Amino acid sequence: MSPRRTALREAHGCVLAANVRATVAVPGFDNSAMDGYAARAAEVAAASEANPVTLPVSGEIMAGPVRPEPLVAGTVARIMTGAPLPVGADTIVQLEWTDGGTETVRINRAPRRGLHIRRAGEDIAPGNLVLAAGTVLGAAQIGLLAAVNVARPAVHPRPRVAVLSTGNELVEAGTPLGPGQIVDSNSHAIAAAAHEAGAVVRRVAGVSDDPEAFAEVFEELLKNTDVIVTTGGISVGDRDVVKQVLSKSSDVRFERIAMQPGKPQGFGVVDGVPVFTLPGNPVSALVSFELFVRPALRRMRGLPPRVTPLATQVPWQDGSAGLDPSSGAVTVVVGETLLSQSGKRTFPRVRLERDAAGELVATSAGG
Repeated sequence: MSPRRTALREAHGCVLAANVRATVAVPGFDNSAMDGYAARAAEVAAASEANPVTLPVSGEIMAGPVRPEPLVAGTVARIMTGAPLPVGADTIVQLEWTDGGTETVRINRAPRRGLHIRRAGEDIAPGNLVLAAGTVLGAAQIGLLAAVNVARPAVHPRPRVAVLSTGNELVEAGTPLGPGQIVDSNSHAIAAAAHEAGAVVRRVAGVSDDPEAFAEVFEELLKNTDVIVTTGGISVGDRDVVKQVLSKSSDVRFERIAMQPGKPQGFGVVDGVPVFTLPGNPVSALVSFELFVRPALRRMRGLPPRVTPLATQVPWQDGSAGLDPSSGAVTVVVGETLLSQSGKRTFPRVRLERDAAGELVATSAGG
């Protein structure tokens, strides 16, 4: 997807499309890191509990758009956290080391030169690389962009994904079930997976098996969607409406893939919109999403199309996930023989448990 400049409030979760270098310093000026008194270190060097130093307070410096007067020799200035340092001051006496006076102040400890002073540019200097292209913008990164005065970073926008489930037998979760009806779980699962993959998701549930009704909904989605994902309706039945309607377009191909689960698949680009047609079986649909849709969404977001292992979604009773966060992978010991069917690549469901040594062991969870 083509990069565009986006307001910070809309950039969260997007991937940065270009390097960002600072054009301003952070901090932008020398300032106090503590509430206390701006002072000259040499003038308070002898201060101690036994022999405090008392000096007049020449004024008060608040945080804000102020330019403080230079510090008069032999005095201190009361100063607040974040307030600009006056010329002449080279240390901050924190409030706790004083009696808190406003006209004169008794200083009970001697600060070293430079204590509690944040120098201009000590965090970020103009020209520094702040964030590299390819960075996913989370809360910390959004705050950093704001700190260097970037209001509209160039990002790869989050793809808009429509998740479409079909079937006259489907009803929404929470609905009493009638004869032959089942709850639509696929659209919820695939929509959640797309959201986890960084997409802006629209879920369109319960589309009729009527070809005209499906075609009408599909055509409308093409107008304002970057990706369409369907579940079900792509096998060999007379009522497999997705295949029935989309096979009329030479842009969508339906194949039987040498994998299990997830053998029936379809893909094409219609009016510039990628269309993934996934099987209707819930496990097949999720496996297919991980193998085919998630890598495509990552690529559209400006990320490498790495496939995330399905096992990374497993929680543990002890609160840990047993994962390597840098790779998104989990290493396990296979506790029994797991074989693919002849001529197919099989993605088995497994149960993960820790053995006595603390290693993760995978055993078949069944069909």
